[in-house]
Amino acid sequence: MNLTKENVKKICGIILFTIIAFLAIQNIDEVFYVLGLAWGIIFPFVLGGIIAFILNIPMRAIEKRFFKKCVIKIKNDDESIRCVQKKYVRPISLIITVTLVFAVISAVVLIVVPQVGNTVKELVKTAEAFFPKIQLWAENLFGNNAEIYEWISSWQFNMDKIIDTAIGFMKNGMGDMLTGTFSAAKAVVSGVTAFFIGFIFSCYLLAKKEILLRQLNMFVKAVMPETTVKKITYVAKLSNSTFSNFIAGQCLEALILGTMFFIVMSVIRLPYPLLISVLVSFTALIPVFGAFIGCIIGAFLIVMVSPIKALIFIITFLIIQQIEGNFIYPRVVGNSVGLPSLWVLAAVTIGSSLMGVAGMLFFIPLTSVIYTLIRQWTYKRLKKKKISIE
Repeated sequence: MNLTKENVKKICGIILFTIIAFLAIQNIDEVFYVLGLAWGIIFPFVLGGIIAFILNIPMRAIEKRFFKKCVIKIKNDDESIRCVQKKYVRPISLIITVTLVFAVISAVVLIVVPQVGNTVKELVKTAEAFFPKIQLWAENLFGNNAEIYEWISSWQFNMDKIIDTAIGFMKNGMGDMLTGTFSAAKAVVSGVTAFFIGFIFSCYLLAKKEILLRQLNMFVKAVMPETTVKKITYVAKLSNSTFSNFIAGQCLEALILGTMFFIVMSVIRLPYPLLISVLVSFTALIPVFGAFIGCIIGAFLIVMVSPIKALIFIITFLIIQQIEGNFIYPRVVGNSVGLPSLWVLAAVTIGSSLMGVAGMLFFIPLTSVIYTLIRQWTYKRLKKKKISIE
């Protein structure tokens, strides 16, 4: 091996990497601590980037649909054509997008939360009315046993006492949980703060996205070889296409699912068709598990009206879910993702553990991009080795 200047650099790089890797393994706890600290610092900005990407889809549609005439063409000194948007198109589109998103979320919360609260109240009333019947049945069943009869006769249904007992249990048996109340409150405040920082950052990204993309493109071209720039550009275009199609497809799929529930529930006369349809449609935005959350809450609401209808609703949900999962989802969302079910489940699990719901929406298309790149690289290697893909 010739010790040229280039080879010496490579050898030094390998030695340096080996030393760093060895030190990292030796101090693995400190490494994880530093990584966790770094993640906590950059998390609001990562979250802001995800929010910006999601909001960019409806904002871009609003600009094209309602402000198309605001885009004019002018000539530069070199006679090339470029598009320039009027001054207030972007701020107005951004305000409309944010308003619509918060309006939808607020509407769902204002519709669902009061109804769930009313259902809990009805459940307590029903339990209070049903408890004496259970007590009477138990007394008749164990009337021959004086000790059991006396114990059953001492039963009392008191909601306040039940709450006090639950609190006492938490104080005695779950002291560690109460001790960590301050930590939990701190985590909530930290999460809210991170969201607002991320939201403000996302608004800035959306307002200046063309300028930021141009600056990033210039920087990449300045510091990297042309072949690397082409690869980065390809990955960026693939990521943008995959993410955009996934988010748009997920929203369309949720809308179709909610509409199907409303029509079917209205036809078979189940309670709360509009409320539950909106709830299922909203929770269906969460990949894989979201619609089942809507099913559980919907069944809980209906069971207070009629347990039989709640059972019918669950059966209806399973049928519609099968239709949606086998025929609608693969065509609306599946083509944009192109992931096997195993990797979708893995992406949802990892994303939810790292970033919650936003992580679910982010990691599925991210995993799809990685999966596509690895598949293309594999096919390329097989072709180079003249190995049949079959």
